[in-house]
Amino acid sequence: MTGYRNPVPTVDIIILLEDENGNVRSDEIVLIKRKNPPYGWALPGGFVDYGETLEQAAVREAKEETSLDVTLLKQFHTYSDPSRDPRGHTITTVYIAKAKGTPHAQDDAREIGIFNIKNLPQPIAFDHASIIKDYENRKY
Repeated sequence: MTGYRNPVPTVDIIILLEDENGNVRSDEIVLIKRKNPPYGWALPGGFVDYGETLEQAAVREAKEETSLDVTLLKQFHTYSDPSRDPRGHTITTVYIAKAKGTPHAQDDAREIGIFNIKNLPQPIAFDHASIIKDYENRKY
């Protein structure tokens, strides 16, 4: 299949934190501040490894970037605009997940924070502001 160029699959995770009673705040999400270009705040996520399912990639990326063990709740939506990532054409499948504990910045994350979806830090990398807005509006 030489000569073919395909988009690269990625995953992003909307992580909701559980309190000690198991209640989840759906209006607060975990964001990372990226160490590498493109800079800015972003949903935790990354590239799917060869031989890995999207779900496995989402759990792995969440752990690598936030130190959290997540439980995937649902697949939210897939975003495929060829211009969504300035590094090249990627297709991301976004998951909504929950986790207990305190996130810690690791791997590609310079900083980490928990933010209300109506009061996000700036700038937001990639198309993640649109993804978060879709989540806020429960568009999908």
